[in-house]
Amino acid sequence: MAADIAPVYVATDHQEIANVIGAAGGRAVITRDDHPSGSDRVFEALQIIDPNGSFKTILNLQGDLPEMDPGIPEALVTALDRSGADLATLVTPATAEEAVRPQVVKAAITWDNGCDQPATNASRFGTALYFSRAPIPAGATEYYHHVGVYGWRRSALSAFVRLPPSPLELTEKLEQLRALEAGMTIAVAQINAAPGGVDTNDDLIATRRRLGH
Repeated sequence: MAADIAPVYVATDHQEIANVIGAAGGRAVITRDDHPSGSDRVFEALQIIDPNGSFKTILNLQGDLPEMDPGIPEALVTALDRSGADLATLVTPATAEEAVRPQVVKAAITWDNGCDQPATNASRFGTALYFSRAPIPAGATEYYHHVGVYGWRRSALSAFVRLPPSPLELTEKLEQLRALEAGMTIAVAQINAAPGGVDTNDDLIATRRRLGH
């Protein structure tokens, strides 16, 4: 909401979460609890919010990144608009420690040449080749930590959710591999730092401490 570039809704399958969002002045949409990926959930929410298809660009942000910078939505929109890709996502440099942690997803990217970078908090742009929980590319001197947020063209999102989970998606447990296996193009923007994710109870405790709760 702080980015102030589009209407914001929280898609959830828990009424308790919807109640909290509503009490805070936000808008929530209840979705099914059996979606194979977050993008599938977002598409169901989109059908409820905008059944007539007015919105052509969809930003899928993650509730487990509560310290997200408001510049992140802008970086997603810029990466999508300048590339002509089907969808866009973000990366940030990974430390050597992060590179070997399977919960930190790594990306292999081909970076654009040229210096016509738009005015945004992204430092450069490229195209994703692959994503993995393993440190890729093998022998690299620099690894990239995937930030699990997406900007979708509505047509691409609609096509994505009609596809079954793909073999690589099921192997790595990474939904973006379904898009790559289907031949979709994923634009990438590099940002300086990833927002802290909440994947474990220790992460939750640390995040609450940083936020003063």
